[in-house]
Amino acid sequence: MLSSRARAAVRAALDEDLADALDVRRDRWLDATSEALVDPSAVATGEIHAKGAGCVVSGTTVARAVMKAVDPKTTVRILRRDGEVVAPGEPILTFRGKARSILAAERTALNFMQRMCATATLTRKFVDAVKRRGTMILDTRKTTPGLRAFEKYAVLCGGGSNHRMGMYDRVLMKDNHRRLWRGGDPNALDQAVVAARKAFPKLAVEVEVETLEECRSALKARPEWIMLDNMSCADMKKCVRLCKGISKTEASGGITLDRAREVAATGVTAISLGCLTHSAGSVDLSLEWSVV
Repeated sequence: MLSSRARAAVRAALDEDLADALDVRRDRWLDATSEALVDPSAVATGEIHAKGAGCVVSGTTVARAVMKAVDPKTTVRILRRDGEVVAPGEPILTFRGKARSILAAERTALNFMQRMCATATLTRKFVDAVKRRGTMILDTRKTTPGLRAFEKYAVLCGGGSNHRMGMYDRVLMKDNHRRLWRGGDPNALDQAVVAARKAFPKLAVEVEVETLEECRSALKARPEWIMLDNMSCADMKKCVRLCKGISKTEASGGITLDRAREVAATGVTAISLGCLTHSAGSVDLSLEWSVV
């Protein structure tokens, strides 16, 4: 079941593709090409599958919601659950319904699934890379506007974890916040933690630090998390030792798949990665169907 926000995003995506030519008299979406050429009684049946190896499934319920939004009578059967790995050509879901409805829905359904599967697949690569260390893989807020819920869900499908959904569910003091608070005094970060806790006592507090001195300063107030931003692995190890038993540690800043193992070996609790959602691209999916 999709959330109300996710359902609204599905409808917005369909409006984008089908509503420019909306026939207001009949109040419906319009695929002009299909209405001009396809018999209204024609029925289509088929499947969606991945073309490449190692695809982690994500977005099946979204694709189903797209097809159902266009035509509630379309039947969709999900064969592989989100989070599973499928072989090339292996059916992920099957469908049956009016050909016009399938034609109207297919691109939007595939657009969602291709991007969600890509994020899930990339996340799984990072998760597998650091599995031996038990390091968490976190996403960020570097998401496509309006599609955050889908992209962060895809991270979960790949075995990662969601960092925060927005700016409302955790206090995260980054460099710009620090510069605007008492001139960014690195010796006063503990006071910033105290001020944040006073304002929002129920929220976890995280502080971004760039040096050992900043880490020591923040730790005086025992924040839940310390973000180690663009640090060398040697400095990360030192900060991890300082934070042990006090705060969890998050490594951040342009960490690649090739470097993930080395970063995990420093002992950090988690690695956060904007690339999971802003650079994953698309998985090559195919929608194969026929008119019956």
